This record gives sequence, C-alpha cells and structure tokens, in this order.
Amino acid sequence: MRNGMNKLLAVMAVLACVCMWGCTDVDFKWSDGRGTPLIAGFIDDSLVVAYDCREWLETTETWSIGDGYSEKSSCGHDRLLVYNYRVQEDGPRWSDSLTNKSGGYRWYQLTDSIFWRWAENDILLWKLGETARKLKLSRRNDGCSQSSKIEGMHQWLDGNFIALGDNLSIGGDSCQYAVLDTVAGTLTYKRLDKDLEWIKTCDDVRAWGDDVYCLVRKRENWSVLLSVNNIIVDSTEFDENKNYAVFPALFAGNMLHMGDYVCSITNDKIMRDPYVRLLTDLTFVNVYGNVVKY
Repeated sequence: MRNGMNKLLAVMAVLACVCMWGCTDVDFKWSDGRGTPLIAGFIDDSLVVAYDCREWLETTETWSIGDGYSEKSSCGHDRLLVYNYRVQEDGPRWSDSLTNKSGGYRWYQLTDSIFWRWAENDILLWKLGETARKLKLSRRNDGCSQSSKIEGMHQWLDGNFIALGDNLSIGGDSCQYAVLDTVAGTLTYKRLDKDLEWIKTCDDVRAWGDDVYCLVRKRENWSVLLSVNNIIVDSTEFDENKNYAVFPALFAGNMLHMGDYVCSITNDKIMRDPYVRLLTDLTFVNVYGNVVKY
C-alpha cells in the first residue's frame, strides 16, 4: 500500500510540473581527457609554451509541451604547459590549469612569460607561475572608423602593446592597428601616422625600447628581412631546397617563429640558433636531426 502511494505521489508531482511550469533536467559532465595541445609561444631558445582545455557536455531535458532534448558542448579548465623543444624529456617542465567552465579559446603570447586570450569583451592575462587575471577593457577609436581584428599583440613604444590583425595595409579611414595600455585598461584603435607608415609591409612588428622592429618575408627567394626603424639590418634565406615553409614570419616573445623554423635574434641579427624545425604542433627536429615529440 505504501509503495503504491509513493508511486502515485511521484506521478502527481510530474504531472504538476508539466502542467504548471515544466521541469528541466540538466546533466553536466567533464570529459576524462583533453584536446590536442597547441603552441602558444616560445620562452627562450629551449622552452615552448602550449595550451589545451578539457571538454565538457551539457545535456538538457525539458518536460513541457513543445520542448525536449538538447545538447551543448565546449571546453574549459584551460591549461598552459611548458616543454623543452631542444631535448626530449618525459613531459612538461611546468603546467597549470584554470577552474573556468567557459574557455577553450586560443591563447596568444604577449611577452616572453605572459600569455593572453579574449574573455568576451575583455582580456585574460596569464603570467607563467602566477594566477590568471582579467583585464577590463575600455575601447575607443582615434582617427579611424571601423575597429580592426586583433589576433596578436607585442611589446610596443611607451610601455604599451601593439595589437595587430591583418589590417596594417588597409585603406580608407578603417583602423589599421590598436594600442593596449594595460595600466589604464584601454584599447585604442588607430591609423598609422607618417612616422609609422613604413610598417604597412611588415609581416609582424614589435618594439624593443624606443626601436621598432619589423619582419618581412620575401616569397620570391624564400628569405626574411629584419628592419629596425625602417632600415634593413639583416636578412636570411631559409632552406635552399625549398622543402619547408617560412611563413608566417613572426615575433614570439624574444624569439622568432618563422613557419617551420624557430630562431633567435641577437644584436639585430637573425641567428640560426637554435635553428629548430617544427614539424607539427609539439613535434620538433633539433640541431642534431633528432625528433623531439610531446
């Protein structure tokens, strides 16, 4: 008798739920594994930083007329990892993860030890060995109309950071780049003034102190030019057999990441040291021809 009464009460509860408001069951699960680590940047001539995230699945069942079953998936618990890319080791030298549910976005390099990603309209900054923090942003346009897309940031003049997309050479009154002031929390979109118009042809640009550095890839002879303050100071040709790409030509912290190659820069010279070749994400060929893979 008691069991029959319990069943009746359960049925009545379900009916009341459906008739009055509808009921929703939500099942949230983290996956056991993580996605494939991707390269975020390089610390020095032996250490690379990668990132990954942990996937999750949320299933929702709604007991009401017109509703039903739905799934939503993404990933969170973003993680940074530091590996040695010169010599094979058992695993990362260091790793740490966040406790966030929403994440899984691409991480970019800001300095040799600070990495960033978008956090909706703001920026999340993560210095290796410390806790990630959100930088609230105030945006404005200075002499241009349409804000440019931002996919990379480097150290810039006056202690700020230059924010770049693929818009340096865009015409009209569209914004070509932006300047991030981390102290004031401002992101100011701009067009190049006369002193900086020369960087329109750069594949990538950054500043060291008061000097502006530029990398230009020359497709016709597989070489990369290094300019400082609009003066070519060095050039180097990659892979005479034309088997490997040298695109893009990018600054990566204090290193150079040029397509399949990782090089350094010393006294305004492109140094083929470590001259490590990147086969795929986290698979390298070191100077001795040995494969380093994680």
